[in-house]
Parts: sequence; C-alpha cells; structure tokens
Amino acid sequence: MKDNIYRKGIKMIMPFITLRWRRVVIDIDTQKHFFLDKSIACIQNRQQVLSNVRRVMNGAYLHNIGMISTVQLCAGKDYYRNFYLTASECEKKLNCTLCNRRISFDATGCTDLSPEILENYAQIIFYKRCFDPFEEPRADRMLSELNSGEFILIGASTEGAVKATALGLLRRRKKVTVLVDAVGSYKRTIGEVTLRLLRERGAKLADTDKFLGSLDEMCGYPILRRAQL
Repeated sequence: MKDNIYRKGIKMIMPFITLRWRRVVIDIDTQKHFFLDKSIACIQNRQQVLSNVRRVMNGAYLHNIGMISTVQLCAGKDYYRNFYLTASECEKKLNCTLCNRRISFDATGCTDLSPEILENYAQIIFYKRCFDPFEEPRADRMLSELNSGEFILIGASTEGAVKATALGLLRRRKKVTVLVDAVGSYKRTIGEVTLRLLRERGAKLADTDKFLGSLDEMCGYPILRRAQL
C-alpha cells in the first residue's frame, strides 16, 4: 500500500515539475554559522560569496526560477557549536536568502510532498542532519524526481555540502552548474581541488555574471532592479 501511494505521488508531482521549473537554483546551507565572522565555521571570502549568492537569488526570483534550499542542522554536534552562537542560531538562514513564498520541511523519515508544491511556492527549504541532502528522504525525492534542464549550485561549503549535492545530482544524470564565485570553502586550495573534481565528473563551472547574463538573454532585457525576496 505504501509503495502504491508513493508511485501515485510520483505521477501526480511529475507534471508540475516538468512544466514549472525548467531551471533550479540549489541554495546550499546559506546560514549563520557559515557566513558570520564570529562563527568558527565561517567560510573564506564570506562577504564576496554572500554578495553573489544574493545576486543569484534576486535574479532567480525576478525570472521565476525555482529555488530549493538546504539547512544543516547543528544541534548535538559540537563541531557546529561555539561560544558566540547557540545551535539554534547557527541553523538560521540569512534573511537575504529567504523568499516570502516559501515552505520548510523538517528532517524526518517522511517522503510526502504535495503535488501543488511547485505551483504554490517559490522556495522550498529542506532541513538535513548531514552534509548530503540525498540522505534525507524528502530532499532525496525532490531532487531525484525533479525534471529540470539545469541545477545551479550556490552556498557552502565547497568541499562539504556543495560537493555532496553536486555528486548526488550527477549520479542521477542531472545537468549541474556550480557558480564558482557564489560558493565558499574553508580553505582555498581544497575548494579549488574540489571544483576541478566536479568539473571532471561532468559539472559545468561558471560565475554569477555569466548566469545573470543568461537570464538577460532568455528574457531579452537586463535586470535593472533588485528583487524583494
């Protein structure tokens, strides 16, 4: 019975995915403990990375490109705690990465997703208990079933969750683009090695300007105003 419901869910959700989101921005772990100076887990060049993350999300919002976000849970893991930030504060996404029309899903063993989810929301947020979103049932289902022409990756960290997300998508034969100036790493050299690995595995490397330029070509005019997410 459970399998029949799951298969029925696939049939119901696939048409919406096919019609609605031809391109998807995957916003990976853009939360406080990766982007605040007072956090011990802060990535390098956080200001530049965050600026480009904001530009990408504004562009996606203006052009009705779907956004899937992940949030790394911190509670119970000493690595994510420090004197300045509590675990709950670490988990909070930065305000500039939140859309008004959004929905969040807790990290559970459920795979339920409404067939109208892509029609009703501009941003879908998945909480996860690990780096790899494909280890969370709901996130795995969404990313695996989503029939999109391109998955654009931004966020942190390059050598952690970004790498895991990209490799998971590539294994599922998805087209992956990593915006190199909108992802951040703890160590520059390790980040560069990771990006080369992803390119060798089939991911495309681009930058924020190129991505926004492709949006301009698609609609025939440049983005002249800032989106209010």
